[in-house]
This record gives sequence, structure tokens and C-alpha cells, in this order.
Amino acid sequence: MRKSHNLIAGALLGVGMLRVLGQSPAPLWDQDSPHLLDAGQIVIAGKPTAYVIRHLPVSSFPELPSAVVDLLTQRGCTIPQTFEAHRPENVVHASLERAGSSDWAVLCSVKGTVSLLVFFDGGRGGETVEKPVILVTAPEEQRLQSHDASGVLGFNWGIDPASPQRVHEAQVGMARLPARVDHDALADSIVDRRTIYHFYTKLNWTLLDMPE
Repeated sequence: MRKSHNLIAGALLGVGMLRVLGQSPAPLWDQDSPHLLDAGQIVIAGKPTAYVIRHLPVSSFPELPSAVVDLLTQRGCTIPQTFEAHRPENVVHASLERAGSSDWAVLCSVKGTVSLLVFFDGGRGGETVEKPVILVTAPEEQRLQSHDASGVLGFNWGIDPASPQRVHEAQVGMARLPARVDHDALADSIVDRRTIYHFYTKLNWTLLDMPE
């Protein structure tokens, strides 16, 4: 599969590119806010197919602790947004290590590759964080799908916090309902298709059992 792309900075240029490709811009955030558009083509079944991926800089997430910001900046991360985003997304604050912990998960895009990073606070109050764990890594071009009549592909990978109640509700329908988890999981979704739940327990990350 071959790919050609342009990296376009600035909201006005980005909106213009969307119009050229025949896709109306989604009503996300203030269109004058800083963002990047990666627009180009990939070849699918021998046919060039256009895609657009919107990225936000780390500075678009002022809630992130400075220690996490520093590590993301060192990596050169931007934060990819799903095609259905209506506000900045793919940065998660949740109790992922244990009940009451203050942890972060981020989709970090660097040179066309996206990694799901998890930062444990370790009880430090956000002043320092542990080196991130990389749960999943994938090329951006493997996380694209068509989502409207234009046929232009958009980014389809999203993450969200999953409370114990949300996990319990997702597991309803299993032959044997597992015991409730005692802290948050990380919901890892392909938009409109499927969601898996990463859960940290006994010093390891696992995938929670879900109905088939």
C-alpha cells in the first residue's frame, strides 16, 4: 500500500482542504484554534482513496499535568481526532492503576504512527509521572474508514475512561457475569464498530472478557 500526504498547519488552510476533498468540516472546536490536518491518499484495492486526519497539539489539553506534557513534547506527539469528534478528545484522565489513582492515557501520533500511552501518577500528585506504558501501536493508515457520502476516509480510533459501572453494563449478557472491577478500565474503540477494555490488575494489563 502506497501513501502520499501533505501536512497542513492552520485552521483556515485545513478547512479549505476539507472543502476541496468534498467533505464538510465537522463542528469540532473553535475553527481558529491551532490544529493540523494530514490530508492525502492511500491506495485501496488499486484505487486511490482520499483521507483527512485532524490532529491537535498537546497544548490543546491544558488539563494535562506538566510532567505528562513534557514527556509528550519530547516524543513529538500530536493528538489525532476521530472523524466524529465534537470537542478535543483522545486524552483520558481516570483511575487506571487502582481505585483513586490519578492517571492519564493519550493517543500520540508521531510521523504517521499512533501509540496508546498510559501514564501512572504513582501518588505523586501530577508533579512527576512514571515512564509511559505503550499498550498498542499502529500506523495511522490502518485506522481509517469511510464515514459519509464523500468517501473520504477519517481516523476511527478513540479512547475513553470506562468506570466500573460502564464495564459492568458492557458485560451484561455473558453466560457468567464477572465480578465488578474496583477501578476504571480504558475503553479502546473503533468508531461504530467495536470496543475493547484494557484493565490493569496484578501489575499487568489485560483485556476484560466481553459478550461475543
